[in-house]
Amino acid sequence: MKSMTGYGNAQASNDNGSVTIELRSVNSRYLDLQFRMPDELRMAEMPLRELLSKTVVRGKIEVRASYSRIQKDISATLSPAMLEQVRTAHDQIKQQLPLVQTPTFADVLQWTDVNKAVTDPMQWVPLALHAAQQALSELVQTREREGARLVEVIKGQAQQANAIVAALKSDLPALLQSQSDRVAKRMREAFDQACPEGLSHIRPEEISERLAAEAGLFSLRADVAEELDRLTLHLTELEQALDNSSRDGKGVGKRLDFLFQEMNREANTLGSKAVDMRLTRAAIDLKLLIEQMREQIQNIE
Repeated sequence: MKSMTGYGNAQASNDNGSVTIELRSVNSRYLDLQFRMPDELRMAEMPLRELLSKTVVRGKIEVRASYSRIQKDISATLSPAMLEQVRTAHDQIKQQLPLVQTPTFADVLQWTDVNKAVTDPMQWVPLALHAAQQALSELVQTREREGARLVEVIKGQAQQANAIVAALKSDLPALLQSQSDRVAKRMREAFDQACPEGLSHIRPEEISERLAAEAGLFSLRADVAEELDRLTLHLTELEQALDNSSRDGKGVGKRLDFLFQEMNREANTLGSKAVDMRLTRAAIDLKLLIEQMREQIQNIE
């Protein structure tokens, strides 16, 4: 599993100069490549974009590129023999074009082809790609290390959620029985207040059966066993997805996001059915853990 947060930096050099590529990656829903480079390196933008797109699936990546030229010794190029050739050529041209001006120092440099290699934009492309390969390798490594840390954090939070669900499953029969007894008691008290002289026309057995039926129906509506079972299945699926992703390196960010949506739905239902303060607290704790895990996977590729 890879995080979408990472950093990579590398430099490549040759006889003409060097190119530095810096990659900064943060989370994003899609792959978003942003380039910051001088005009001399613009020819390398498309090859760099293709290179990054083959490796990175998601994330906002800022590509910073810079270059520096090596100051070459022009004394060998501007030798007396070369300068004599320039003078001879100028004299020949002036015979045909008397008004031609004397060449400047810049004209001489350009004519002798001293800086042609370092002013050609295409000569920087191989250097940029070479540096980008190294920077990308470093970026991938940092994203993998960050992803491994995120997996451990999410697993720890999932274990806490599992412990809450297991405790609720163990306490659920007692909670439902307690709530059923509480309902029956309140209904008896309501009967007594409504008819203090008693209900002589109704047999006590019928009243008891009715009270038990109402209490049982309420307990059935308050039963959260199915929600707890589904939460257990979702947490098991989460653990398997994390383990599989760690082995094969495939990103599962969007899949996990959907899984957390389902878990959050079950936690909401659990809270809405709560008939005891312990259930309410458990639902709140589960929602908090699910939200924390969901925040973590927002940064997973």
